[in-house]
Amino acid sequence: MRTYCINCGESRKGSELRCLKCNGIFNMEPDFKYRDAYEENYPYIRQMISLGEVVTPILDFDAVSVKLEYFSPTFSYKDRGSKTLVSALAERYVKPGETEINEDSSGNAGASIAAYGKRAGFNVNIFVPENTIKGKISQIESYGARIVPVKGGRERVAEAARMNSGVYASHVINPEFRDGIRELAYEIFRQGNGKVPDNIFIPVSAGTLLIGMYSGFHHLMESGEIEKVPSIIAVQTEAVSPLCSSVNNTPYDPDNSIESVADALVSRTPPLLDLMSGIIKENGRCITVSEQSIIGARKNLALMGIYAEYSSATVLAAFSLSHFDGRSLLVITGNGLKTP
Repeated sequence: MRTYCINCGESRKGSELRCLKCNGIFNMEPDFKYRDAYEENYPYIRQMISLGEVVTPILDFDAVSVKLEYFSPTFSYKDRGSKTLVSALAERYVKPGETEINEDSSGNAGASIAAYGKRAGFNVNIFVPENTIKGKISQIESYGARIVPVKGGRERVAEAARMNSGVYASHVINPEFRDGIRELAYEIFRQGNGKVPDNIFIPVSAGTLLIGMYSGFHHLMESGEIEKVPSIIAVQTEAVSPLCSSVNNTPYDPDNSIESVADALVSRTPPLLDLMSGIIKENGRCITVSEQSIIGARKNLALMGIYAEYSSATVLAAFSLSHFDGRSLLVITGNGLKTP
């Protein structure tokens, strides 16, 4: 594996979170050909921690297909990243019971890190915004994690987690989390018997899903398994749209007071924005969707038998906006019971 700074290209020396040369964030990419066996694509981990993950199903409808990532153990795609990150941390800290790990999250990542962290034996602290949905708080607490509410926006929550004693297990900053999401691309490839969709719609906030999935498809292309990376359609809300603003050169005020039902899409100033923008400008589009369209899309998904959280329903809202050539796949990232 190659681990490098996204700003200056400097290699990671050990387990530091930031580049020693420029304080940039690290990214990971495979320097070997794709392998069919899951764990062989993660050679830096000797033993994966598991909560009984399954291949998440794909349902085909007349106009579109959907991949139900909420079949993951904590009911969101974040489990792919948590599994890899926590497995890496468990090898790095050989006495997990004596180690605290700290994560900042608006809900889904917190639940996922809490579950996998406890499975590994860590003491887990999850720092959350004060307005986090009670149902998501309850899920996090059920895994035995300690909840730490923080006043202010996501950046202030992240700072509180980073400054706490112990290990900062940020799902955004730690490259192992994003790297774990490569497996989503491999799974889509295998489920298509070696073929991939023309367009893949994903909700985007901090960018872990976007960057990780793109890395997996890029790896497949570099390995000669596919001819090109699918077009990635990144979807954001009108309230929080830093990526779409960057890609489409449209106005965006990160300090606006607009609220959205899509409570998982709250990263107003994502630290990985430049990397995200580069991917979409080269290989996709970014679309914003309105509150009314999100609510309508969630209802329509339910009538299709798919109970998704509002943040996940954004992908159907975007798909319904216009015609997209070729086959399209919507990634349904979280279960509707998270935001009933």
